[in-house]
Amino acid sequence: MKEIVKLESIAQFNSERGQKTLHPKVSVLDQSLSKPITATRFVSELYIIFFKDLKCEELKYGRTHYDYQEETLLFIAPGQVLGFEKDIKIIQPNGWALAFHPDLIRGTSLAKRIKDYDFFSYDVNEALHVSEREKQIVLECFNKIKHELEYPIDKHSKSIIVSNIELFLNYCVRFYDRQFITRENINKDALVRFETLLNDYFQSGKPQTLGLPSVRHFAEELHLSVNYFGDLVKKETGKPAQEYIQEKVIDLAKEKLFDINKSISEIAYEIGFKYPQHFTRLFTQRVGYSPYKYRTMN
Repeated sequence: MKEIVKLESIAQFNSERGQKTLHPKVSVLDQSLSKPITATRFVSELYIIFFKDLKCEELKYGRTHYDYQEETLLFIAPGQVLGFEKDIKIIQPNGWALAFHPDLIRGTSLAKRIKDYDFFSYDVNEALHVSEREKQIVLECFNKIKHELEYPIDKHSKSIIVSNIELFLNYCVRFYDRQFITRENINKDALVRFETLLNDYFQSGKPQTLGLPSVRHFAEELHLSVNYFGDLVKKETGKPAQEYIQEKVIDLAKEKLFDINKSISEIAYEIGFKYPQHFTRLFTQRVGYSPYKYRTMN
């Protein structure tokens, strides 16, 4: 396995591509002007957005392989591992790249919101594919930031640059919402498989050994990142994935409560609760009655 290299600074990011550093904390590169780079695996301390407008070599992002198609945006957060897995020595970068250090946004509104942009933790196979119109908006945003970087740094530089990055990320939220809609059939297929997995989980006896099912469990079963899976469920059902699972748990509990030969504690253990009082608390919160009162009422 190739050695993992640390990508620690904007200067390092630019230098590897043979391009000048105009600002120590942020860079926008037209990658057609970059020199070929050594294919390696690296862990980034930067936020990086790659916009690929051409097909490129197979890439591994986290645990996932991805073969780029045209007009694709890939988002990388600090701590992510990225690299090329095939026996490739030299790569010619293409498209555009926006990179910024977390220090750039400290103390800004973007710093408070950056965790809300879930796509920074999507897997690479969940990358954003943009239309021609969206591509033009992406390039406009990149060019605005690049244009600002070409001015001498002054007291206004940071706020203008950060505002434009935030504008770009907000556009990407819109584009992802569109992608969830245009991939409706694929998403519905994932939801059907999720529902099947959820039913199978409770019919298999797994709750008694593994406990309550988690959102992460089903995301991994469907080969999706946790955040992407959560966003998919929320957009298709209007409910967070955790709430969706809890509703299934409550429906199953209601059914079991009609069996008066089982105590409430036995039912709690069967469903996957480690402690019966946790079951009672959740049931009461969701239904408005305790399991005992629900049983006696029915």
